[in-house]
Amino acid sequence: MQFIKGSKASRGVFAWTPRVLIFSIIFSVFAFQPLLSVSSSRVLAQDAGQPAAEPAAEPAAATSPAATEESLLGWLTDSLGWTYILVFLSLSFILVALFIMNLLSARREYVCPQHLIDGFEAHLEEKQYQEAYELAKTDESFLGNVLSAGLAKLSSSYSASVAAMQEVGADENMKLDHRLSYLALIGTISPMIGLFGTVHGMINSFYVIANGGGTPDPNKLAEGISTALLTTLIGLAIAIPAIAAYNILRNRVQRLVLEVGITSENLMGRFEKVGKKKD
Repeated sequence: MQFIKGSKASRGVFAWTPRVLIFSIIFSVFAFQPLLSVSSSRVLAQDAGQPAAEPAAEPAAATSPAATEESLLGWLTDSLGWTYILVFLSLSFILVALFIMNLLSARREYVCPQHLIDGFEAHLEEKQYQEAYELAKTDESFLGNVLSAGLAKLSSSYSASVAAMQEVGADENMKLDHRLSYLALIGTISPMIGLFGTVHGMINSFYVIANGGGTPDPNKLAEGISTALLTTLIGLAIAIPAIAAYNILRNRVQRLVLEVGITSENLMGRFEKVGKKKD
């Protein structure tokens, strides 16, 4: 039995949602914390005014790698602007949350747990069909939903049991596919936002050239070019891991779904002859 299109397992995954969201927020904040702190320090420095002049030797000594790094991060912040920073921050936060949730739902114990297979088969060997049904019904897994649906329809006929298992399997597989598709969506949207920033930055640069006369201001010209390049870079940096995670997890889910189909067919196949006798 092979399902075309993940269960009560999804409720187990959703139980992790608050922790996943908290972890994603912390991860995203720490990832963008240097840009945020540098931008805040630049604003405070402008409000406080310039410090008093110091001897010539002191500024030379103050030019350190840390100061250069802060200057670079400040330039990156100014080049991107708060609009693009917030957009990319949101995308990275959603990407981390989706990746963790899909990773949890693609684990074997949430799709095809071995303890359920062993316990279900042991009940069938002892002809404890009600106990087998209760075990599958209470197990929060893909396979548990499929087996409980098949046993519930077994009193009608074996063919009705198979149809019920296929219907539940297709529905659960569709849930897993839909949740995975959001990773692919982020992988598609991120470079498009980067391309939007590229066009935006180039328009700003050409505007400076058009209104700058014979000698446009190089600093203003560089601002538009830096916006164009940085938005493209960050968009690709988000899209590449999103697409990679989507394909890896999708292959894993498909393999587990196929395993659920084969396992459920082997477990319920012993009722096929009974169904034929009833027919």
